[in-house]
Amino acid sequence: MTHAHAHTPSPAHSHEANDQADLLDLDAEVLAEHIADLVSWLPVRTPPREIVDLGCGTGAGTFALLDHFPEARVTAVDSSAGHLQRLREKACARGAEERVRTVQADLDGADWPDLGAPDLVWASASLHHMLHPDRTLRQVRDLLAPGGLLTVVEQAGFPRFLPEDAPEERPGLEGRCHAAGDRLHAGRMPHRGADWGPMLTGAGFVLAGERTITAHVDASRDDRVGAYALGGLRRIRHGVANALPPEDLAALDRLLDADGPHGILRRDDLAVRTERTVWAARRAN
Repeated sequence: MTHAHAHTPSPAHSHEANDQADLLDLDAEVLAEHIADLVSWLPVRTPPREIVDLGCGTGAGTFALLDHFPEARVTAVDSSAGHLQRLREKACARGAEERVRTVQADLDGADWPDLGAPDLVWASASLHHMLHPDRTLRQVRDLLAPGGLLTVVEQAGFPRFLPEDAPEERPGLEGRCHAAGDRLHAGRMPHRGADWGPMLTGAGFVLAGERTITAHVDASRDDRVGAYALGGLRRIRHGVANALPPEDLAALDRLLDADGPHGILRRDDLAVRTERTVWAARRAN
């Protein structure tokens, strides 16, 4: 999920937004099997007919939910107009435009748009962006149909792509980049990496299940891994450049030189490694 404001974006802002959308698309494509696995695990009592995807991004969850629940309609909610436009284009390409409604909204706002009374609310990698997630959870509880299910999906940090001893001249570089990013995010997103179980019960939900899945997708299995690694590490560099020692920044730039002899696209040891936890919670009637 993004937190775009309602103004005319600058070219630099538009470029950054497009890069983020491309990265979300790559994540959805490379990890499609794992996202589908999470959706198939959901402890629904009956197949939902009305679903809300909170912080939908470009639609990774939306389309996995549509595929698994063929009778359902999804209301996809995000603050980014660009992400929602891309999601609508995908829906049209799939012939699913009648099953998708997009809503642009700031979910940190006190007044939410009318999202109906869904049977299922899916919130993947979005709640940690909220300034007041406890308030958001109570709003979801009030929104859900009786017996409705809320699913919260969070990942344990940004995916890793390199072996721990890479690159050769600066072993452990990726880990140090992530550590720098975690320090920068700690103040702005204090709920990143949180255990959502206690927060869900505190907001009036009853936990119905929790599961963690580990994904490891080698580049040999999916030729999009290289593009995902390049885009992901470029995004990390944008955030942590000022927090890295010069030697690490120089090594990172060599990796991010797509045409250089030491560029990440020339490596044969890339993989997407990530861990995601899902909490399912039912509205307590």
